[in-house]
Amino acid sequence: MALTAGATGVVLGNIGTSPLYALDQMFYGPAHVAPEPGNVIGCISLTIWALALIVSCKYAIFVLRANSDGEGGVFALYSLLHKYKGEGLHFAAVLGGLMLGAGFLFGDGIISPAISVLSAVEGLKVATPMFADAVIPVTVTILTLLFAFQYKGTLGVGRVFGPIILVWFAVIAVLGVRQVWAHPEILYAFNPLHGLTFLQKSETHGALLTLGALMLVVTGGEAMYADLGHFGARPIRVGWFAAAFPALVLNYLGQGALMLEHPPAAGGQLFYSMVPPALLYPMAALATLATVVAAQGLISGAFSLAAQAIALGLMPRMRVVHTHDAHEGQIYIPFVNWALFAGCVALVLTLHSAASLAAAYGLAVSGVMTVTSVAMIPIGVRYWNWSLAASGAVFGFFTLVNLVFFAASSLKFLEGGFIPVGIGFAIFVIMRTWRWGRKATFAAYTAKHTMTMHKLVEFHQNEKAYMERIALLMTPKHLSSLGDHSPALLQILCDRYGILPRHLIFVQVAHRKVPYIHEGRCDIKVFHKDENSSIVAVTLQFGFMEEPNVEAVLEDMAKHKEIDLPIRENQWIVHVSIENLLPSRTMSALGRARLKLFSFLRQISQPAHYFYGLGDNVQLTAEIIPVRLK
Repeated sequence: MALTAGATGVVLGNIGTSPLYALDQMFYGPAHVAPEPGNVIGCISLTIWALALIVSCKYAIFVLRANSDGEGGVFALYSLLHKYKGEGLHFAAVLGGLMLGAGFLFGDGIISPAISVLSAVEGLKVATPMFADAVIPVTVTILTLLFAFQYKGTLGVGRVFGPIILVWFAVIAVLGVRQVWAHPEILYAFNPLHGLTFLQKSETHGALLTLGALMLVVTGGEAMYADLGHFGARPIRVGWFAAAFPALVLNYLGQGALMLEHPPAAGGQLFYSMVPPALLYPMAALATLATVVAAQGLISGAFSLAAQAIALGLMPRMRVVHTHDAHEGQIYIPFVNWALFAGCVALVLTLHSAASLAAAYGLAVSGVMTVTSVAMIPIGVRYWNWSLAASGAVFGFFTLVNLVFFAASSLKFLEGGFIPVGIGFAIFVIMRTWRWGRKATFAAYTAKHTMTMHKLVEFHQNEKAYMERIALLMTPKHLSSLGDHSPALLQILCDRYGILPRHLIFVQVAHRKVPYIHEGRCDIKVFHKDENSSIVAVTLQFGFMEEPNVEAVLEDMAKHKEIDLPIRENQWIVHVSIENLLPSRTMSALGRARLKLFSFLRQISQPAHYFYGLGDNVQLTAEIIPVRLK
């Protein structure tokens, strides 16, 4: 019950506050649908069936099943499909599309809190015009408090504010029922033929503008999948079908019933026009609280996406704080948090109104939904044992629907849609550049001439003097045979000091494209061991949702005698390398620009040894190695 309440608040709050602005964009926004009875019933029919097909059917029933060890989001799909990347170009294209979709989600995470909070605070203007000048300052203040509270963790936010969303859903349902009771003819909207008839009668441009506004009804649906790891599928489904879905349908029906009155609601504030005048102030306060919680969904999703991208090697290493000891998916990333805050405030100060923000909303979300639908086709075949025809039919239909929404939302590109799309492409470029730089650095390391492990063992056995230390060296690849080459750092230490440490421990960290490692975390290869010296290679595996604290894992394994390593607290030294990246003389101008971006990303990234918890309690030394990239 606690998880369901938290999921209803944090995950479903975003889509739950869409009634504040969604239908306004149909009737008072760029679409300018005439408030005639046939048009009103047609638009409400489209709204109901968009919720039913995209959110209830696609996400709640199907997509939430596509979890990777309990985790969701586009990177969960990436991890599920990555193992098949060599089977054809279509898999590589889907993986690239998922990376782009992740970028779009980050863009959505910036605009969603801004439009949610701003649309709620604008209710003050409906109550009295004297509050018009206070809307922007109040919005910025609320956003500041929201992001400042993030360090408490997702469950902390859900416990405090989750019940508010339950109250919100109850209130908007009652508001809708009041209007439906007065105009029951709006119930004809349950017939999908009214929506299709409306689209058929509309001219192409007008129909696309209406569908672009309709996209605002389902924005937030993707947060259900992105936040899967925070709460689990069952609490999210229960919260959606028991509270969010019926409340949204009733409220949209109520707004449609109000539009059947003449004259229609004035001033473009359709939602607040349903509220009795005496309750405007309490409703504005409740809406503001609800949107604060609603903004949480994609903020939490952004934390999960960033953590997964870091572990998958697609983004620079950043500090990740685990905020709950029982739910590993609940995390807080300070850099991401304050970057989102800066973006939200910049949008509010630049665009000034929810109507302007709505023009920028939807395009990135429809792009993410399209990519997800395409990726689900191979998921159905590979993991659910569906036939290609069945999977293609189900998710091909959803892909077609999402493509129509994407085309409709593209009309708003110049009006602000370029903002989240631009952010998404920028993050996509960052991910591609970071991945390229890591691969290029690894290739440069492996190309360096170093002694083989066989030569190292011979040299070590014949040593008459040793450095009296237990030395740990990170290695970029798994050492499993005597023919493998030792790390370049060891060669530098050997050339510099002329002798080797008495005990050598090579550690390679492997990031598996699964969320958690349940067994087989450690692989040990003993190359040499006697009473005086030893050479051991250890490979540690971590999932992309785990904190890779190498020092703690090794000490714990040695403490419990799981492995026979000469590791004792504060009695070993970590040797790490710092690369001095240099361009090759034949590198193109584009390559040099890419290298400059990668170098900048390295500056804001946590050093590898810090990210892996090395040097927390023991001595650490660093050597600078020149690395020339091609």
